[in-house]
Amino acid sequence: QVQLVESGGGLVQAGGSLRLSCAASGRTYSLYRMAWFRQAPGKEREFVAAAAWSGGSPFYADSVKGRFTCSRDNAKNTVYLQMNSLKPEDTDVYYCAAGLSTSKEYPYWGQGTKVTVSS
Repeated sequence: QVQLVESGGGLVQAGGSLRLSCAASGRTYSLYRMAWFRQAPGKEREFVAAAAWSGGSPFYADSVKGRFTCSRDNAKNTVYLQMNSLKPEDTDVYYCAAGLSTSKEYPYWGQGTKVTVSS
């Protein structure tokens, strides 16, 4: 099993920045990709960004390109989402997710961390 624990959410004014962290534990050797999603109450989860542990450029949703950046710390089994130039529409619960090499699905999810961007 894999456990994902997110942190870093909070309240920030428009134009500000936050860095979300997602620490993975358990059978992390099985993980191939990490991703970030966000979800507002009553709405479907929205893809934000994804990257593979093996390298390559992360893939970002159009809504966050140029503002959000994925990074990782292999030694800590932790991934980060640096969010700059935040907008009120970025307000959501943000989730990290982990996937395996055998599927593009994401069987592991963090608990979510709330991001509120005020205007």
